[in-house]
Amino acid sequence: MDTLATATWHKSSFSGGGNNCVDVAVEQTIVGVRDSKNYGAGHLTVNRSEWAGFLAAVKDGEINR
Repeated sequence: MDTLATATWHKSSFSGGGNNCVDVAVEQTIVGVRDSKNYGAGHLTVNRSEWAGFLAAVKDGEINR
């Protein structure tokens, strides 16, 4: 069973209202990430500590476009 099937997805506040961004759903132990342009393609699932590490690396400038 998909643990994100009933999750509430949130669009990035940097999307500018368009569909060229990512959606994120945060549950107790996992985080789902999906393409806002193509929901049918599925989603990536990571645990919350991996997501926190990713966000920290972005904020620290370790990950650029």
